[in-house]
Amino acid sequence: MGNYVDNNLIKGETVAFETTYHWIIFLHWRSFLTLFIAPALARWADEFAITNHRIIIKIGLISRRTLEMNLNKVETVKVDQSILGRILGYGTISIVGTGGTTEVFENINHPIDFRKKFLELSL
Repeated sequence: MGNYVDNNLIKGETVAFETTYHWIIFLHWRSFLTLFIAPALARWADEFAITNHRIIIKIGLISRRTLEMNLNKVETVKVDQSILGRILGYGTISIVGTGGTTEVFENINHPIDFRKKFLELSL
């Protein structure tokens, strides 16, 4: 489990599901230009977790972008997968909150499991 998620759990909150980027991010042009350092840092530093109370996502190592949304404030978690994504097990998740705010995260490992765990906990 990631350091950010660990440090921001509240009393009685437990992590139900955690994922990271899929290894496919190493096949991007940015990987070759940075000698695979940029995707390795992203995979190591970025955290995607669902707890029994909320969704916690942290992007970035030095500058940080976070999303912490209570499960009852999330309308839906959409999953988009290409054919290759379905075969290899990665995809894009879109988290739609109440009020229509949408956050999109690409190349996530096990996106269907992420959505399934959200649905289990939100009922």
